Amino acid sequence: MEPLRGEEAPPRGEGGGPVVSRSVEVPAPPVRAVVGRAETPRIVWTAPDEPTVVGSGAATVLTAVGGERFAEVRAGADALFSTGDVHAGAIAARPRLFGGLAFHDDHAGAPPWEGFPGAMFLLPEVQVTYAAGDPPGAETAWLTVNAVGPDASPSAVEERLERERAALSDLDAPGTVADPPGVASRERTTSRSDWYDSVTAATDRIRKGELRKVVLAQALRTTLDSTLSVPDVLARLAGRYPDCYRFLVQPTGGGSFFGATPERLVSLRGRTVETGALAGTTGRGDTPEEDEWLARELFDDPKNTHEHELVADAIRDQLEPFASSVATGNRRVRRLATVQHLETPITAELREDEHVLSLVEALHPTPAVGGLPPDRALRTIRETERFDRGWYAAPVGWFDAAGYGSFAVALRSAVARDDVATLFAGVGIVADSDPDREWDEVDLKYRPILDELE
Repeated sequence: MEPLRGEEAPPRGEGGGPVVSRSVEVPAPPVRAVVGRAETPRIVWTAPDEPTVVGSGAATVLTAVGGERFAEVRAGADALFSTGDVHAGAIAARPRLFGGLAFHDDHAGAPPWEGFPGAMFLLPEVQVTYAAGDPPGAETAWLTVNAVGPDASPSAVEERLERERAALSDLDAPGTVADPPGVASRERTTSRSDWYDSVTAATDRIRKGELRKVVLAQALRTTLDSTLSVPDVLARLAGRYPDCYRFLVQPTGGGSFFGATPERLVSLRGRTVETGALAGTTGRGDTPEEDEWLARELFDDPKNTHEHELVADAIRDQLEPFASSVATGNRRVRRLATVQHLETPITAELREDEHVLSLVEALHPTPAVGGLPPDRALRTIRETERFDRGWYAAPVGWFDAAGYGSFAVALRSAVARDDVATLFAGVGIVADSDPDREWDEVDLKYRPILDELE
């Protein structure tokens, strides 16, 4: 087992004491059943080529607000992980903090974002970690129990581990995935006339040289015919978007923030960084021939190509201060169930060790969700949008004691409570953007979540 970084340091952290953690390999229980059994706060994280994790309860929670929230979370985590009694049979089963951050520094948690502060990361009390790849086909998983504080003891954690193992072995198969709850009504935060005015004002500012690009978003409040089943909606998203980052963050007393986003923000292992540019969108065709025609049109379209290259150039520039080298792959078309995007993979090697949160802070918000120049774009977003972005389009993911981690951009997402779900979608505005086409693209980007509700 790899040692925790700084194992010899004093045993105090924001959580009130050292981390005690025990893991055991178990027959893989059904993911949907584990999600349904999990207590709040609960998390789910599934990413390409990463283990799927379901977390239940919180051994400790780190929160922060304001412009220093990245640094405050990192300081709290460093203190928490400064010592620990950790026994794990696999690296993936070791303690990790899961959560995310708000898009804006001054996020206040207005509805529907009650319970979601400027930053929140939790160490699950009980964590089930499935092998990387296809969780339904995994034969085994790792069960981990974590505890933090002066009263945490190895014997108590080991007793809890045995109780949880017995409970998992008794879980019944969850049965057929339920149909979507149905949508009784919808309400947009932005009227079509207001949207036309906002896009026109943005393109005027771009032509005057005040902006190069800005991403404008909308929110869609839906009232459902019945209460949303989170395990079922996650299962439906898994079936349609197996190659996306699928996530759930549900704080105690808050709504369920979930999604299936195609966009990785950054991952870090050792000194190797993986990220990429994802910008430029079109729909899917009704036939393979139409699909291919749309992909070629997207790839060659000057407006989409320009928007995409702005994002790729900015990400390379944001990585330069940290990197000894940055490599860019070939631009390509990425196909999803309802849309196609332009995508360029980007990798980097760091000059020295860095915490993944330092890279997250440097990259957020990418021009794919904010704009250029960043300060002017954010000011335009604040002046224009008629809703609180909350955690939409912001970093969501995990990091461990070594500072390694994986984060996605929380797109194709919604926050739901009982029978109300609020969806979010945005589009990049450049000089030749057309308000009507951008309105249609917003509708297209609602589809991944809306399809699982209607």
